[in-house]
Amino acid sequence: MAKGLLVTYALWATGGPVGLHHLYLGRDSHALLWMLTLGGGGLGWLLEFWKLPSFVAQANQAREQRRNHEELIPSLSPLRFVAQILVGIYFGFVALISLSFMTSFYVVGLPLAVGLGVLLVATVGNQTSDFKSTLGAAFFTSPLFYGRPIAILPISLTASITAQRHRRYKAPLGAETLTLRLYRLGLAYLAFTGPVAYSIFCNVAATLQCVTEVLGSFLYWFTFFPVFSHIVESILILPYQVWLLVGNPGFVSVSFQEWEKLFEFVRSFQDEKQQLAYQVLGLSDGATSDEINRSYRELVKIWHPDHNRHQVEEAQRHFLEIQTAYEILSRSRKSRDY
Repeated sequence: MAKGLLVTYALWATGGPVGLHHLYLGRDSHALLWMLTLGGGGLGWLLEFWKLPSFVAQANQAREQRRNHEELIPSLSPLRFVAQILVGIYFGFVALISLSFMTSFYVVGLPLAVGLGVLLVATVGNQTSDFKSTLGAAFFTSPLFYGRPIAILPISLTASITAQRHRRYKAPLGAETLTLRLYRLGLAYLAFTGPVAYSIFCNVAATLQCVTEVLGSFLYWFTFFPVFSHIVESILILPYQVWLLVGNPGFVSVSFQEWEKLFEFVRSFQDEKQQLAYQVLGLSDGATSDEINRSYRELVKIWHPDHNRHQVEEAQRHFLEIQTAYEILSRSRKSRDY
């Protein structure tokens, strides 16, 4: 049955942020993307207003024409590429919040989440990509940044480049019932939102700790890139600038105080991590770089698992704590020197 433009615009206006118009047009990947991001933060939904006629024409395209497309390679889309990176980062951030307690999370959970986010964007519309190659790139990149939340960025970038290299048009599929499509979308939606809901409502303390840790890692990383640091700073103070435009001084004051508390919380959490790192290495506050390096080398020799065959588990725990503490203090020193 041919799809109507007026019906598409009506669904876009009434349920666009949750992808109703994409569901009507048979664009299930796009519908799921909008469900999980609320229409790309609202911006993507608004920009679609001018693209709806092309979406309808694409949905009404004959199968013969789609079959001919199989021999072609879609043109490179910078917008799709950027969207892949951003959604990959978004999926990785959500995974860090809700699944970081898993064993081998940085080897399995994180690259899988980021790779699926990239693939979701890659399969929007009449295009797709190679799943094995994209996920493989994510899994190969992850060990290089093991244990670091900032790993989200290189994993997403590598997976997005791979997805673009293997881009192609979708093969024609037979008609599927609406019930089956809704069932599939529902499972995907629950798989994404279920762990997040559990973390937010049942594990609040750990969730706040993870969020502040990730924010701290990102803020630290951006200090080495002045241009990006300025951009991030502008984004973070954007809510305050919006509140200024509201024109209600009382509202602005209270809201800005709450916003300020968030950054104070992040900063205090980072300070607390540094204090614990000094304790792990047996040092006092303000220890020099030489003292940190010397203590790290001595403790690594003592607690290396190869030297503690009789207490492997305890040695591994201490060894990881020492490495983490050294990494925290090293990053703090580099940032201060910079």
